[in-house]
Amino acid sequence: MTTDYQSRTRLLVGDDAARRLSDIKVIVFGVGGVGSWCVEGLVRSGVRRVTIVDPDCVCPSNVNRQLMATAQTIGRVKVDALKEHLLCINPEAEIDARHAAFCADTAGQFDLAEYDYVIDAIDSLQDKMLLIRTACDAGVRLYSSMGAARKLDPTRVSVAEFWKVQGCPLARSLRQGFKKSGMLPSRKFLCVYSDELLDNAGTPQEPRANGSMVHITAVFGFTLAGLVIGDAVKER
Repeated sequence: MTTDYQSRTRLLVGDDAARRLSDIKVIVFGVGGVGSWCVEGLVRSGVRRVTIVDPDCVCPSNVNRQLMATAQTIGRVKVDALKEHLLCINPEAEIDARHAAFCADTAGQFDLAEYDYVIDAIDSLQDKMLLIRTACDAGVRLYSSMGAARKLDPTRVSVAEFWKVQGCPLARSLRQGFKKSGMLPSRKFLCVYSDELLDNAGTPQEPRANGSMVHITAVFGFTLAGLVIGDAVKER
């Protein structure tokens, strides 16, 4: 008996839209608490061609919110552990796992114009600014995650155009950085964000660490996946 993994997807969106999902090419920068769940949503929805980019290895503090982080994967390269998981979902998926950071030194290694969608789930402010500008200049559809830490209420997760995001310190810092540099993004793009901002109740064990939980980071990630899926299934 042939297993049809996408029967419920096709039932909802139709055969043509399911084929479009299968054909698109997506690159996801950062596969932590937000990006890992975004990739999960994409692959389970029938997206086959995905590039995942992250420079880190799984550490114990990742286990509370990152998809591939378990007691068994601590110490492993994140993109390798995630690729292994994704191929268990769809063995025919084309997962390009890159153990690297997107930064000024490596940006030239990525041809963003070859992708249909770019997902930004990077934490570093400077690298995030560079990715946003590069993706906008490449003319590719960009969806960006703002800060998902220090939040508990998933009903406050929203989507807005970058310059209209309210109540998010990361978005504010990005806008200030763009204005200070005089190099604004060349196009508008959508962001996933929340205007909730709680104080950390505990004592951080790592410098500049903020508390975060999976029911928020996963909602951020699935919302990013939903933006891709919603756009891809539209008839053109």
